[in-house]
Amino acid sequence: MRFGRLCFVTFAETIYVRIYEERMDLMRVAIVGASGTPYHDGLFFFDIFLPPEYPQEPPLVNYKSGGLRVNPNLYESGKVCLSLLNTWTGSGTEVWNPGSSTILQVLLSLQALVLNEKPYFNEAGYDKQVGRAEGEKNSVSYNENAFLVSCKSMLYLRRKPPKHFEALVEEHFSQRSKDILSACKAYMEGAPVGFAFGYRNSEQENQQGSSMGFKIMLSKLFPKLVEAFAIKGIACSQYVDSAI
Repeated sequence: MRFGRLCFVTFAETIYVRIYEERMDLMRVAIVGASGTPYHDGLFFFDIFLPPEYPQEPPLVNYKSGGLRVNPNLYESGKVCLSLLNTWTGSGTEVWNPGSSTILQVLLSLQALVLNEKPYFNEAGYDKQVGRAEGEKNSVSYNENAFLVSCKSMLYLRRKPPKHFEALVEEHFSQRSKDILSACKAYMEGAPVGFAFGYRNSEQENQQGSSMGFKIMLSKLFPKLVEAFAIKGIACSQYVDSAI
């Protein structure tokens, strides 16, 4: 199927939406992972379809996973579990309301509630472990794995950016590569995921540092990130020695 010209809409430079002018029921979205989360500086893509019953029924959302599981709510199959989409349980303002719910609300929920700073607790029933020693320990481990998978997602996007988003992917990683690689170095030196910058002076001084297993896995991914950025002409010479 051939589509006409695309409209590009940006929200606060962290959410990008393309809409097909000849198919206003179709859109593709890129969401930037927020700082302070294991998804920082990553790009996460979603396809949205407005069914004929919309807005009586919520939009259908598919996550472009690349075969990777980055979050309890986002499946390799593309399924998105979110109460606002009626794909998960919820009540009140958590579920879709034809009179007040919006696409923007869905996008902000994906960014703030799904791709959040402690995604481990998104898993059903795990919210009861918040604040408990075992739960917080598991959350730290989950964040480490989520960051590793997020890095793998970056590598996948460098190789195969979504159609019509090639320029955005290029520009995004050109601008964020230094922060991404600097964060990787900080994590390999012991900073906990999500607190790469200003870790020593932050309010998170009691936060457990990164695990040895995570450091080893990240050290194997790091040179691949450096290479992926350098191939595209991004200046990475200062990280080459660390990547060897």
